[in-house]
Amino acid sequence: MGLPISPPPPAPAGLLDRCAAERATGALRGPHGCIYLLDGAVYCVEGTAAPGLDIRLIAAGKVPPQGWQYAVESAGPHRSGAQFLVSEGWLTQSELEICHLAALLDAAFFALPLPPESTSFTPGTAHWMGVVRLISAGALQQATARRRALLDRLRPWAAVDSSPVIPVRPHTAAPTTGRQRRLLDRADGRHTPQELARLLGQSAFATLLDIRRLAAAGLVQLPPAPMTLPRRRPGACLDGPAVPAADEHPTPTWQIPVPDLLDTADPDIALLVRLRTALEENL
Repeated sequence: MGLPISPPPPAPAGLLDRCAAERATGALRGPHGCIYLLDGAVYCVEGTAAPGLDIRLIAAGKVPPQGWQYAVESAGPHRSGAQFLVSEGWLTQSELEICHLAALLDAAFFALPLPPESTSFTPGTAHWMGVVRLISAGALQQATARRRALLDRLRPWAAVDSSPVIPVRPHTAAPTTGRQRRLLDRADGRHTPQELARLLGQSAFATLLDIRRLAAAGLVQLPPAPMTLPRRRPGACLDGPAVPAADEHPTPTWQIPVPDLLDTADPDIALLVRLRTALEENL
């Protein structure tokens, strides 16, 4: 399912800002993700819309699938799962910090802003990975705003965000990046951009950005616009001009704007048109 891509920017005194000001430690759980804080700073963000650190590292061949489970089991009360990954030699501390920050920013893009009515704070809750790197709440929101601005520049092609990606063939001669070519090669008309991001183990935000750019370049099909029937004036008739009442002066007949849409041999569509007509007559 697709999620809202460009919600309004967070309010200056939002929940995350208040937790940062109060130097809170715990977890903020919103409808699209969970933000973990230590003394008001963010150290982990998880969400369902973006691939987590586990998917990224396993897809990159850095950590074996069973190795991630070992890290979860070895975290213990000290929440040192991240350091277990380094101690086992699967990746360096620098690689861990870079990959962790990328996953954090990706998840935060979809988790923010936090709506007060559907967000809860659980004090003292910690993530099993522990602290890899801290980022201030302000810096996190600024980074998210910059990414949203990048995506909004391609808003005319936002219809592809939650639809299966259908590539336009051939695309081999088109000027594309390596990441875009991987997306086009994997796109099969069934997977949405977020699903492709998970399959490839890459950023969901970057995938959305690439898919919009590919759509703008004509390399990805835009989903068909939903068919809407034109609204009729009360008293209008499908089969001809409305008959004025005896005490009324004749008025010009209202012309249906899209006659070919209503003049159909399909009995189901014709029934829907008649039902709509009956409803509008009583509005």
